[in-house]
Amino acid sequence: MSNLQTLLDDLELNSSNVLRTTIYLTDYKDFDTINAIYAEHLSEPFPVRTTVQVAALPLGAKVQIDTVIGL
Repeated sequence: MSNLQTLLDDLELNSSNVLRTTIYLTDYKDFDTINAIYAEHLSEPFPVRTTVQVAALPLGAKVQIDTVIGL
């Protein structure tokens, strides 16, 4: 989420410009933790979101987030 915030700052945008996210988790047990972190960085009304569990992510990551940003 800090990488997303850096990108938004560089583009002179804010979290209201986030239209959609897809969150990939390697362990669905992390779902509650992800929700808490997500809510710290984005505010209601939250962007449209899909969360899915995957077998693995590149470089051993536990979480990957795809984001669509509107200008």
